Amino acid sequence: MPKTYNDLYLETRKLLREHGIESYNLEARIIVSQAAGKSMEKFLQGLRLYTGDDTQHKVNELLARRLKGEPVAYLTGRWEFYGIPIDVSPDVLIPRPETELLVDKAIAMLNHNKMDARILDLCAGSGCVGCAIAYRLHASRVVMIDNSRSALAVCRRNVALNTLGARATCIEADIFDSPPMLVGSFDLVAMNPPYIPSADIIGLPTSVRDFEPRSALDGGEDGLNYYRAFLKNWKGILREGGAVIFEVGAGQAGAVMQMLQRASFSRVESFKDLNGIERIVAGRA
Repeated sequence: MPKTYNDLYLETRKLLREHGIESYNLEARIIVSQAAGKSMEKFLQGLRLYTGDDTQHKVNELLARRLKGEPVAYLTGRWEFYGIPIDVSPDVLIPRPETELLVDKAIAMLNHNKMDARILDLCAGSGCVGCAIAYRLHASRVVMIDNSRSALAVCRRNVALNTLGARATCIEADIFDSPPMLVGSFDLVAMNPPYIPSADIIGLPTSVRDFEPRSALDGGEDGLNYYRAFLKNWKGILREGGAVIFEVGAGQAGAVMQMLQRASFSRVESFKDLNGIERIVAGRA
């Protein structure tokens, strides 16, 4: 019997809810619209239209993957972050809402201060942070660095997707090594590194532990390896009066603030996310 898009949506919604998917309403809409090759707007406008067998088959395929734990962002290959579209793949971490606070504070540190700043997005992954900053600060220049070639391929797609042109550059380099000779200096370094303690990886939700890249999660024994590496190897790329702004894990803000203070950073402070967790640490060289 032929089904409408609304029939498919309701069936998908019901299965997601029965399997404990918290955002079953939104994810059902995303899955059916993706299977139909429609924008969300076109999908909602055509709920009473009938679907073909191909769309129903694609819904079943996507639903099966989701019920095995695969994040919906990997099913669609695209996510939204800070109001801009971001391509994602299993080679990069899916952008989180709390990371938008990192962008907020980075922009606030530069606003009405140095609008033509040179900014480094270190451990860039998908490039969501650097792209969002470049998209908002039109006079800025952003360099996005990661040690993963596959992640940088996604990063470059996002530069093109958001038509950032020469204002955003992607470079392969490793935070555990010295910076490349020609990387230059920066007014601001923004970093959302891997910060999950190694032993805590096993306790993460299945959708994170089994599908997102471990290299983008594992911050070493105490989760702080990347902050240490920055201070050891990359602190020198900051211009005089330049600033750093880091995302940190729950309970890590105090330790990272102490690291910055010991490294002679001034005006070291932290900012809480919407859940009351000290999520962002910043300081000035």
